[in-house]
Amino acid sequence: MNNKSCEYGVGDNSYKMAGELSGITQLVDDFYQNMATFKESQNIRDMHPADLTASRQKLTYFLSGWLGGPKLYAEHYGGINIPLAHKHLSVGPAESEAWLLCMQKAVDKQAYEAPFKVYLMQQLRVPAERIVMVSGS
Repeated sequence: MNNKSCEYGVGDNSYKMAGELSGITQLVDDFYQNMATFKESQNIRDMHPADLTASRQKLTYFLSGWLGGPKLYAEHYGGINIPLAHKHLSVGPAESEAWLLCMQKAVDKQAYEAPFKVYLMQQLRVPAERIVMVSGS
């Protein structure tokens, strides 16, 4: 999809730019691989269960709906308020930046158009910052 022919964040344009469900699944797989690899992300990895199967599915399903595709998270788990769902965790600026680093490196690996990569990271920064604001840290 040519970025001149679509506007990110409108309808399912972002979902399509991300490669639909298969592309989002790959992004999430790369993200969790980064989380398991980077020294900076050890603290956030420790906030997750040893088996990441459910975490991977939840993030994939959330991103599907968040990017304008099928609302799979709501269909399988109900509604979610991302900041409040993370309130019980100790997430400060360092943890937020580590999460964003893992996601940035995962986004960088995808075959997305450069403007979409920038847009996506700008959008992901918003919930990451909101989680810090409500965190139990």
